[in-house]
Amino acid sequence: MAYYLVSALPKAAKLEELAARLARDEFIHMQPFGRALTGALRGARLRADGIAVWEEEDYCRPPLAEERAAVLDTYFDNLKVESISRGMGWHQISDLPRLFPELPAA
Repeated sequence: MAYYLVSALPKAAKLEELAARLARDEFIHMQPFGRALTGALRGARLRADGIAVWEEEDYCRPPLAEERAAVLDTYFDNLKVESISRGMGWHQISDLPRLFPELPAA
């Protein structure tokens, strides 16, 4: 398993829809990535430049291929990944405001 620090530009017009879908746990049963994706997006942070960042575990090559096809490309542009050690991404972004503060962290 690999861990990535993900950064992407949220599509502003789609964020309300994404928040609602996360609140309803719509992605949680997608196999094999639903639980990890839901938790990662619920914990996503927002940089001052408007870029969303989060840590995500992944098994795909290329990274996040299934997640992008099923969910991420609908809600984000310019997705980038950086290989990290587990937990280091969350540590790096912990002081940033949450992208979805209204949602409980998973």
